Amino acid sequence: MSNERKSSRTWSRLRLGGLGALSGLLAGYAALAVAELVSAAVRPESGPVVAVGGAAIDRTPPAVKDWAIRHFGTNDKLVLQLGILAVLTLLALVLGVLAARYQRIGSAGVLLFGVVGALAATSRPDSTSAADGLPSMAGAVVGAGLLYWLAGRLRPREHPEGAAPDWDRRGFVIAATAAAVASTGAGVLGRSLNSSKGRSAVASRSRVVLPAPVSAAAPVPRGAELRIKDISPFITPNGDFYRVDTALVVPKVDATAWSLRIHGKGVTRELKVTFADLLAMPLIERDITLTCVSNEVGGPYVGNARWIGVRLADLLSGCGVRPPSKGGPADQLVARSVDGMTIGSPVEDVMDGRDAMLALGMNGRPLPFEHGFPVRMLVPGLYGYVSACKWIKDIELTTFDAYDPYWVRRDWARRAPIKTESRIDTPRPFARPKEGTVMVAGVAWAQHRGIDKVEIQVDDGPWEQADLAAEDTRDTWRQWSFPWRATPGGHTLTVRATDRTGETQTEKRTRTIPDGASGRHSVFVTVG
Repeated sequence: MSNERKSSRTWSRLRLGGLGALSGLLAGYAALAVAELVSAAVRPESGPVVAVGGAAIDRTPPAVKDWAIRHFGTNDKLVLQLGILAVLTLLALVLGVLAARYQRIGSAGVLLFGVVGALAATSRPDSTSAADGLPSMAGAVVGAGLLYWLAGRLRPREHPEGAAPDWDRRGFVIAATAAAVASTGAGVLGRSLNSSKGRSAVASRSRVVLPAPVSAAAPVPRGAELRIKDISPFITPNGDFYRVDTALVVPKVDATAWSLRIHGKGVTRELKVTFADLLAMPLIERDITLTCVSNEVGGPYVGNARWIGVRLADLLSGCGVRPPSKGGPADQLVARSVDGMTIGSPVEDVMDGRDAMLALGMNGRPLPFEHGFPVRMLVPGLYGYVSACKWIKDIELTTFDAYDPYWVRRDWARRAPIKTESRIDTPRPFARPKEGTVMVAGVAWAQHRGIDKVEIQVDDGPWEQADLAAEDTRDTWRQWSFPWRATPGGHTLTVRATDRTGETQTEKRTRTIPDGASGRHSVFVTVG
């Protein structure tokens, strides 16, 4: 065989592979676009990327989730979705190259991934119908058909004049262009329809007027917020409040259509309430600090806000519920979210007099969608995964022996009171302050116990007491400061807190799993 013929054959194979890969990309694009359009007729969460991403979150080991939150923070969901799209792109390229030679096998591969997407959608905790699998299957059928059609345009065709066989260039370009345009149209229409579903929720939130609470929070005491640069503000703005959850798509619930059901063991009068019903009830307003169990020592997943809502114990008492200490048969309250999340809280803690509530407002505004609008639950003193159900729709009274909620099934502890912790906000790690007086400052928290003392240690020196800001309530964090006479060189600053029960923050470092991290926060600085 001559070099010219070898070169021609090599070029033909490269051309076939490249155009096959392009066909695979177009087929994948069409499949996702059609799935987006069909999901508008089902529900946005049934789309394949969201469904597969949610299934991946459900099946990811806790240690890997913890690593993702630690390294990507609140961008962990974006990273996951981009990763899924990258994998789908790679698979589309491979299936396209395969279809260029084996049309049926390549197209069958697209159908197989449609089945995977459908199974992921219907196996999600929030799935209530087999219809959730339709977007993935419809997209896969269209994608498989398009790949088969495009791959067919790459096959050599005989010319009547007896010329050498050649592929249908014109037919392929027309087909590929038409597919790209049609897919884009389907995707844009689907996205628009899905977005319109959230508009009623946005409109319902804009119409909410929070009534004045019958039990208002006292003004934040003078001296509770220190005027120190870089320290965390005493009240965390809504836009800066941490968000850690498993929802790839933030649920947008129309408050006018929302309702909550309370039922289960020990409930003598089952209750169903609407958002309007809650607004008409006596409301309480409280400053409460929330903490995520995924917060590492010195981490950012803690925030303080002024919440307004209905006291949860009053609602439960009205349903005939009694805590275990008073003979009630249920020791666990299971809250269910519209996205399928289940969170279990001890009934005793919810009804022991603390300000557990169904929150409707945050810092004087209706709850942001990201933080649970229209209604979320919170219980002071408990980590969020056992208390802070966002987008809540159902409360069931049961027992810890009878039911394991979402996180417990993934090896987290059933009960998780917040540990006594503290954090150095300033100076930052590896800062280079100048010699002289350096203000060391930060926050400490031990919700529902309160902070009694904060101490600072410089290198291996003695523990010295810091100055505490005024306390708002025992359910909020407390700012502190320490004027350090800094000397030249490298130094390690360590903080520890003691709560109102006399328990001092342990120096033993533990992971966040199974019931929250422990240890003392330290920063290294170099004084110039």
